[in-house]
Amino acid sequence: MATLDPDADSNDTEQPLVQHLIELRNRLLRSLLCVLVVFAALFSFSNDIYTFVSAPLQKFLPEGASMIATEVASPFLTPFKLTLFASIFISIPFLLYQLWAFVAPALYRKEKRLAMPLLISSVVLFYTGMAFAYFVVFPLIFEFFTSMSPDGVTVMTDIGRYLDFVLKLFFAFGLAFEIPVATVLLISAGVTTADRLARKRPYIVVSCFVLGMLLTPPDVISQSLLALPMWLLFEIGVILGRMVTRQEDQISESNSAE
Repeated sequence: MATLDPDADSNDTEQPLVQHLIELRNRLLRSLLCVLVVFAALFSFSNDIYTFVSAPLQKFLPEGASMIATEVASPFLTPFKLTLFASIFISIPFLLYQLWAFVAPALYRKEKRLAMPLLISSVVLFYTGMAFAYFVVFPLIFEFFTSMSPDGVTVMTDIGRYLDFVLKLFFAFGLAFEIPVATVLLISAGVTTADRLARKRPYIVVSCFVLGMLLTPPDVISQSLLALPMWLLFEIGVILGRMVTRQEDQISESNSAE
């Protein structure tokens, strides 16, 4: 005869939750440790990192002009802040791997097969967006800004304000280049289909140019340099979404035949 233990069911249900929380804590600690290790390795190069990030602006500063620090602690805190963000950016593959390892046991086989390529491609696309912003967009933006300076006004940008500006653009372009991943996820989740997205192409193109207008200076060249890659990435996402849908249909047909 079974004994009635009011705590038996609660222990059975609470134990997995406790294990999940312990695993989550361990993975968060590993992620934090990774960021701290990278930060410790980069800290001695903080000023060099800031010099590298500020090079696109300093290239177009007028002769005799330089960047300035308007706050007492800015010469230390600004490179410190940049190094911390750089450590996070560099650690993104490890951080995403920890996230993947935590959620992977709860995924179906089909979801696991799709998640890993999306995880890798999202990291590559994010880094590509940041590189595109640094090597292509920044020179055009800063050349435009410095050339529009009124006569008698010397451009001397504060280092803290400059860092805030470029970090926003890094995030904006990094996220914008995630369009193929977002498109494939929407199609794979059944929220929409590749054909529906293709029929909405005119609206997507207009949205890309509007976003390009908001993120870049008001000139056609820099707007197009953001809008056209976003459009191209959307088309790539639609093509990949069709391929994923076709593959899922073939797998489902083979399973039903068995």
